Amino acid sequence: MRNCLVIDLDRCSGCDSCIAACKHENGIGLGVYRNTVDRMGPIGEWPRPQQYWLPRQCQQCDNAPCLEVCPTGATYREDEYGLIVINQEQCIGCQQCMTACPFDARWFDAANSVVEKCDGCIDRLKKGEKPACVHNCCCGARLFGDLDDPESDVSKALAAVDPASLHQFNDEVGASPRTVYILSEKVCPWQDEKDAYRAR
Repeated sequence: MRNCLVIDLDRCSGCDSCIAACKHENGIGLGVYRNTVDRMGPIGEWPRPQQYWLPRQCQQCDNAPCLEVCPTGATYREDEYGLIVINQEQCIGCQQCMTACPFDARWFDAANSVVEKCDGCIDRLKKGEKPACVHNCCCGARLFGDLDDPESDVSKALAAVDPASLHQFNDEVGASPRTVYILSEKVCPWQDEKDAYRAR
């Protein structure tokens, strides 16, 4: 089982409803996140500049570096859904996982001395519900499911688009991120995620 997000950037409007839903669902405080939305661009020249919005959260890597460096085992892959999660009662706030994450997808909660990251809303999944960000995406840009199940929402979405429109974060360390982004050339050429403009 390889559960993950598929995010259609052709549809994403950068409204930040996924961030608000995540914070509300998980009780995340000010200045701490489990997901963000970065602006990519604009690129090109007036009158036809292009840009897109890039949601960023845990990529649920197959070979996740964060799993190897956690000294207490607080970061682990749970069995039922195959998602990487954090047991915050075991987290000592050392931030080694943040350093190891090649995709900048973890945040330190200084008020509670723990690290935060997307866990796929595993409590909602256990109740048969979609992750909060997926449920609340007003553009229908976010899907969640098992990449190994050809009947899942994510597999059907990926099969329906031109393979040239499928993208993943630049994997320089062999982490094998699962999250897939859909972005067609007509909207904007895919950019290296490290070139994002961050308002936060």
